[in-house]
Amino acid sequence: MGITAPERDHTDGNEAREVLARARSTVDPALRAAVDSLPGMMRRIAAYHFGWQEADGTPSAAGSGKAIRPALVFAATQAAGGIPGSAVRAAAAVELVHNFTLLHDDVIDRDRTRRHRPTAWRVFGTTEAILGGDAMHALALRVLADDDHPAAAAAIRRLADCVVELCAGQQADCAFEQRTDVTLAECLVMAEGKTGALLGCACAIGALYAGAGEGVADVMDAFGREIGLAFQLIDDLIGIWGDPAVTGKPVGADLAARKKSLPVVYALGSGTPAAAELAALYALDRPLGPAELQAAASAVERAGGRSWAQGESCERMAAAIAHLAEAIPDPSAADDLLALAELVTRRSH
Repeated sequence: MGITAPERDHTDGNEAREVLARARSTVDPALRAAVDSLPGMMRRIAAYHFGWQEADGTPSAAGSGKAIRPALVFAATQAAGGIPGSAVRAAAAVELVHNFTLLHDDVIDRDRTRRHRPTAWRVFGTTEAILGGDAMHALALRVLADDDHPAAAAAIRRLADCVVELCAGQQADCAFEQRTDVTLAECLVMAEGKTGALLGCACAIGALYAGAGEGVADVMDAFGREIGLAFQLIDDLIGIWGDPAVTGKPVGADLAARKKSLPVVYALGSGTPAAAELAALYALDRPLGPAELQAAASAVERAGGRSWAQGESCERMAAAIAHLAEAIPDPSAADDLLALAELVTRRSH
C-alpha cells in the first residue's frame, strides 16, 4: 500500500518542528567542529553567517536557520532503513554547501539582511564573503572525504554534481533579470537547479547512507527535487507578499529586484491587461517606489500568478509523494520525510 496525502496529516507542523530540532541538535556539533578548522577570517565569517557569533567574535544567539537539508538527510536515511546517526558528516556537508550558496547569493543579489541581521558581505566586505563561501564549499567536500562510511565516495560525487547544477541555476536566475522573453519552462528548469537539486541530493545521500542502491537514491532524489520546486514556489510567493517581520527582508523585495520569479513569469506570460501593467513596471529604468511595488504585486495576482503558484506547489507535493511511495514501500517509515515536505509547502505567505 503506497503513501497518499490523506494518510499522513502533519498540517499543524509540530512533528516537522520536532524533526528539525533533532536535526539541528545532531548536526550542529559536527558543523561547529568543521568550521573551527577554518583559518581565522574564514572561521569568523562562517560563524557569523551561521548565527553563532557576532561580527566581533562574541557569542550570539541569532540562530542558524531551520536545518531543513540536514533533516532531509537524516529522515531519508531512516526511511531507507538506516541509522540516522551514521549520516552526521553527510548532513553537515549538505548544510555547508547550502550555506556557501547563501553567502554567494547574498553578494550576487546585494541582499542586505539575512535572518534579521546584516548579511556577511555588508559586515566583512564582498571579497571576504565570497572567499568565505569558497572555503565552506571546500570544507563540505573535506568533511565527506574524511568520512569512513562506505557511501562517502558516492555522496561526494553527488554533492559535486549538485553544486555544478546549483551554479547553473543561479547563473540562469541572474541572466533572466536582463531578459524580457523568459518562458515558464525555462524558469522551472532554473528553479529545479537552484533549489530542487540540493534537496534532492540531501534525500539521495540519506538513502545511500542507509545502504540503498543508486536506483533507490535516484527516486529519492526525484522526491527531493519535487519538494524543492514546491519550496521555491512558496518562497517566490513570500518574496512578493511575505511579512518583513517574518522574512527579515523588505516587503516586495523580489519585485524591487525585478526578479523573474515563478509567479512573475507566469503572470507576464498570461496575456492579460495585468501582464502588460507588470511588464511596464519591470521595464522602468529606476527603482520602484512603494506604490509601484504594491501595483506590481497586484498585477501579479490579477494575472493569475499567485493562484497558479499555490496550485502548482500542491501538484509538486503530489508528485513528490508518488516518488516517495515508489522508494519507500512502508508508509510509516516515511513519516519524518512527509512531515518535512508538508512543512515547507505550508509556510505562511
